[in-house]
Amino acid sequence: MGLVSIHALLFALASADTATFVRVNQVGYVPDAPKVAVACSLEPRRIARFTVIDAAGRRVFGPARAKESGAFGPCVTTHRLDFSRLRAAGRYRVVAGADTSVAFRIGPDVYAGGADTLLYYMRQQRSGWNPVFKDSVHRKDGILVDHPTRTGEFIPVTGGWADASDYLQYVTTSATATTMMMLAYRDQPTAFADDFDGRGDAGRNGVPDVLDEARHGLDWLLRMFPDDSTMLNQLGDDRDHSFLDLPTTDSSDYGWGRGGYRPVYPCTGKPQGLLRYRNRSTGIASTAGKYAAAFALGAHLWASRDSVYAARLRERARVAYRIGAEHPGVCQTAPAGAPYFYEEDNWTDDMELAAGALHALTGEPSFLADGLRFAALEPVTPWMGADTARHYQWFPWHNYGHYELWRTAPRSARPALARYYRDGLSRVAKRADNGFRMGVPFIWCSNNLIASFGTQALLYRQMTGDSRYRELEQAAVDWLLGVNPWGVSMIIGYPANGTFARDPHAVVTKQLGLQLTGGLLDGPVYRSIYQNLRGIRLFEPDEYERFNTGFIVYHDDFGDYSTNEPIMDGTANLAYLFAALAPRIR
Repeated sequence: MGLVSIHALLFALASADTATFVRVNQVGYVPDAPKVAVACSLEPRRIARFTVIDAAGRRVFGPARAKESGAFGPCVTTHRLDFSRLRAAGRYRVVAGADTSVAFRIGPDVYAGGADTLLYYMRQQRSGWNPVFKDSVHRKDGILVDHPTRTGEFIPVTGGWADASDYLQYVTTSATATTMMMLAYRDQPTAFADDFDGRGDAGRNGVPDVLDEARHGLDWLLRMFPDDSTMLNQLGDDRDHSFLDLPTTDSSDYGWGRGGYRPVYPCTGKPQGLLRYRNRSTGIASTAGKYAAAFALGAHLWASRDSVYAARLRERARVAYRIGAEHPGVCQTAPAGAPYFYEEDNWTDDMELAAGALHALTGEPSFLADGLRFAALEPVTPWMGADTARHYQWFPWHNYGHYELWRTAPRSARPALARYYRDGLSRVAKRADNGFRMGVPFIWCSNNLIASFGTQALLYRQMTGDSRYRELEQAAVDWLLGVNPWGVSMIIGYPANGTFARDPHAVVTKQLGLQLTGGLLDGPVYRSIYQNLRGIRLFEPDEYERFNTGFIVYHDDFGDYSTNEPIMDGTANLAYLFAALAPRIR
């Protein structure tokens, strides 16, 4: 019997005698944070009281009142079980009705190493030298396509990260991932260790691992923007999906033979797509802004580590910003034979973050003025408060530019930037009147939205001292770590003894049995999305069938790429939030 089948059998045996399931954050809770478990009942249930017991089975909290919070998804009723007043360090379980939760910890160090865990997946996704395979992958990148004068030219762009379990690579997500890792280090430098070298191999090199990973991203971005007239946007396209291969044996054929060269797409400011489908690009600023922000932050962080490298990044940041200013609009990713692409419709947020990072780097007032102007053009990221959105329509999922400007803006400009965050948070909060306090639309990659909501709430609280969204901020973290109808941590391998995806949509797991530790999954989607995506089928009986009866679904199955595929950009995005949760080192 395979691992997945055993997992399903154990799950069925454990759940056969109850209709109520108490969901807790499997990693645990910081002593001064809100602590709320959720009891999900698949049949009508009335839970009046709950208790918390310690590792010895002794009651240490309660009986306390359970708050009925209505239906959500498969949960006919939910109850919120608030034990925030329990602050003593230890190992505990929550007891409600006939169910007892899995064990969890309370302590100041429960998130120690959490941000570093995410970096394991980033290293696993590397193109060029890959420390997992101990080999270089995709060494023939790439051949320029869709260029007015240089189509067919080889341009050396090996490096970066595979975007997900396929091997496509986008500046859109890679620059954002690079930026978020650098911001996580800059704002929370004590959260990261030094256990790996610059190639991602085990061994210290005197550089925090998060900066090693960020530099891997920056190096690729520099290759993708080699001169002032060549700004590239994408490596590979959906022809990649024709073969389920390991990265070292990728058989994709783009017209130059199986396993041959891959196409690299330039930013043209016009709709792109070589085969059946085309995107709706209108400009270059969305990509140029992401380049400029990453380079400006890199120039700051490497100024004292590698002055020559920092100078190169500084120069590239200025040029990228100028290109963005000259070519407003969005530069979307290019589809080929399938209709799916990153349908990014906003760009002023990218230019705002770039302006903020350049103002912090240079102190030049023009960047501050530009940034404030861009901020006013999109004060709220448009998915916030919406029922749905197209795939990656509003990306990045939260606008870090408001906070970046706030850090260096005059006192008179700060209230407006904080208000922009508050307005977005309030829109989501109005939709979060359910037991799990979830107010995001469950579009493809919903976990990205949840991580970004938690990050924006954290930033707003730090900017203002206003804690009105603190409960929802914690609920976002809790959802990702097990407080969801399925009781699943959405990060593979975290915590190590937890319940997480054992059969993700990833070839390396399927063929090699390799656990993609640290990878954030796409997350639950609306049933309507799941049922209408191409090529999805389950390969194993659904161990979560009882919990897939509502308006959202999640499957731990290789065949479900919509909910169970780990994603590089989401993993890096979450690094900021996990770094903020890490214990402070004095």
